[in-house]
Amino acid sequence: MSNTRSAARYALALSCGVAALTAALAAAPASAQETTVGEVIVTAQKRSENLQDVPVSVATVEGEQLQSIFAAGDDILALGARVPALYTESSNGRIAPRFYIRGLGNTDFDVAASQPVSVIQDDVVLENVVLKSSPLFDLDRLEVLRGPQGTLFGRNTTAGIVKFDSIKPSETFSARATGTIASYNTLTFDGGIGGALVPGKLSARASLLVQHRDDWISNGFTGRNDVLGGFDETAARLQLLFTPTEQLSALFNVHARSLDGTSAVFRANIVSTGSNKLNANYDRDTVYYDGGGNNPQAYDGWGTSLKIDYDLGDVTLTSISAYETTNGSSRGDIDGGNMVTGPGFIPFPSDTTDGIRDLDQYSQEIRLASDTEGPLTWQVGAYYFESTLVVFTDPGFVAATTLTHENTSWALFGQATYQLTDALRLTGGLRWTSDDKDLTNVVSPIPFAKVSVSDEQVSWDASLFYDVSSDVSLYARAARGFRGPSIQGRDVAFFGAPSVAQSETIQSWEAGVKSELFDRRVRLNGALFTYTISDPQFSAIGGAGNNTILLNADKGKAWGFEIDGEWVVSENLVLTAGYSYNSTEIDDSALKVATCGSGQCTPTDPVAGVGLVFVDGNPFPNAPESIFDFTARYTHPLGNGGSLFAFTDWSVQGKTNLFLYESREYQTDGNFEGGLKLGYTRDDGAWEVALFARNITDEDNLKGGIDFNNNTGFVNEPRVIGLSLSAQLP
Repeated sequence: MSNTRSAARYALALSCGVAALTAALAAAPASAQETTVGEVIVTAQKRSENLQDVPVSVATVEGEQLQSIFAAGDDILALGARVPALYTESSNGRIAPRFYIRGLGNTDFDVAASQPVSVIQDDVVLENVVLKSSPLFDLDRLEVLRGPQGTLFGRNTTAGIVKFDSIKPSETFSARATGTIASYNTLTFDGGIGGALVPGKLSARASLLVQHRDDWISNGFTGRNDVLGGFDETAARLQLLFTPTEQLSALFNVHARSLDGTSAVFRANIVSTGSNKLNANYDRDTVYYDGGGNNPQAYDGWGTSLKIDYDLGDVTLTSISAYETTNGSSRGDIDGGNMVTGPGFIPFPSDTTDGIRDLDQYSQEIRLASDTEGPLTWQVGAYYFESTLVVFTDPGFVAATTLTHENTSWALFGQATYQLTDALRLTGGLRWTSDDKDLTNVVSPIPFAKVSVSDEQVSWDASLFYDVSSDVSLYARAARGFRGPSIQGRDVAFFGAPSVAQSETIQSWEAGVKSELFDRRVRLNGALFTYTISDPQFSAIGGAGNNTILLNADKGKAWGFEIDGEWVVSENLVLTAGYSYNSTEIDDSALKVATCGSGQCTPTDPVAGVGLVFVDGNPFPNAPESIFDFTARYTHPLGNGGSLFAFTDWSVQGKTNLFLYESREYQTDGNFEGGLKLGYTRDDGAWEVALFARNITDEDNLKGGIDFNNNTGFVNEPRVIGLSLSAQLP
């Protein structure tokens, strides 16, 4: 897959592209530095609004931090612990990320898994976990909406939303590009160019992402060097904005991605019984696989959408039609080693392939929104969603299982805001949702009848927003969210039966403050929340059969807070920091699950039978108790229209339990990573050249585990050091 010749071609392409753009911009004029926090525009309520005016806990990532996070070719998983209350992880490599907001997520690793965090890209819901791994490039902004968002964005948002918006076409010509070259022959190019094709009528924007890394992990069992760890990811997007009249606009979006790389790298027995510390079996540069074919992963997909806005005077009609499709597979040596040399004791081999054939997702949204200056604003709409995918699982020792998953959902929704006084406004919304799912057996080792689940629910939210002054506002929000019933069929491949979880509902209460202080040099926003989930959907993974069983607990409850801050210390120094605390708890005295099937872990929960424990009172799985992130940028002007700068970003993840049950081995505490960037930039941002490092201290952080065979684990990305060159116009 990865070789020096292809790497050289990528290097030449990105160098020429960025160099040409840089040359065109070198003479651009400089402008003065800002000494106040800038206005942040978000679309958390499907309208463009100032972050400080929205009665929702919203965090944004943009600019320097966003560029730095992805400088080393990282995928969407790099966002984990970079935003307070947001965590991400995956046991599927760059495919099928799992998201958690305020501690609530789903550890299910199946490619048909349901999640309580919704991912929305360019106004389109990406429901399947593989679609949620869509590459991020030529981005305008990233928003994280914390807490249930069921009124405007639908079911399966009991935890919140991660929302991405790409840079849109405009009449003004603009171009931007960033290219990097780094350790492990890591090469990236992220760029976009656009402007008017027919002035006043048609504009366009074309965007491109290219990411490459050589294989760098050796297989000590086969004696082959540099056979895992690499990837080639290419993605492209074309947008056309047609404005035939002042009242009508149509935005067409077509995009595609192709990934050829390594799936998750599992490592056998890297934690010892009784300890969660990485032991001498761990070698970042070497594994000892006797199977898995060196863990290949390949996926290809494309999608398209059409957004039409029609101004009817006092009302705007919006229609969003979208289609997404993808195909691919991942294979892995799941036990992480071999029975001859280990490392450690491995009782039997495990080599599995999972994938998707013919995923087709259709969605249609229509809404009417008021466009008046009065005290009342409102929007109403309808939404339709349909998805079909064929999932196959090949355990290696029996024929592959093939299952068809189908999901259809309808919804009607509405929201209104009324300005009660000059300082106080009330917002309320309702959504009715119908959700139907079917699982059909195509090929499996055991026959079973078609499994069908369905439910109808009403979600709602209400909030009060009060302007204490022009710089300080308070809000209170109550919201009820809904996640539809789920079906898990992966165990069929291992002679088990499908499992079903009924709908979960969440009741959330939140109070917050939004402020810009000290002549707008400081932005400080915070929220305090508590929620209760009825019938939370969890996944019991592992046990002697490495099962993946969906189940409902009776209740779950949580409380916590998050703080987001930015401080413009001077025109040359800007600091940002964020902190979140989440206390989550399973509330079900009768709920019991299987512990590690390997017998090599040390459960600390009350025993409920042979191989079983009670999990009442445990934290939710993969729910960091705290997240802290920090950035600092210092600029030293040179007086020639340019400046030297230093930028650093750090994140710290608090105590995290990896499974439903608690053990001494499968928990982490104090994982952290830092980045550094040193360079020269034009003061107007026209171009920049910099040295950078990601995971600069080369931390080895345990990110997850597999407990059925041995104490297998997987870890974070290694330190990457490189050079970046960026340019933009205007």
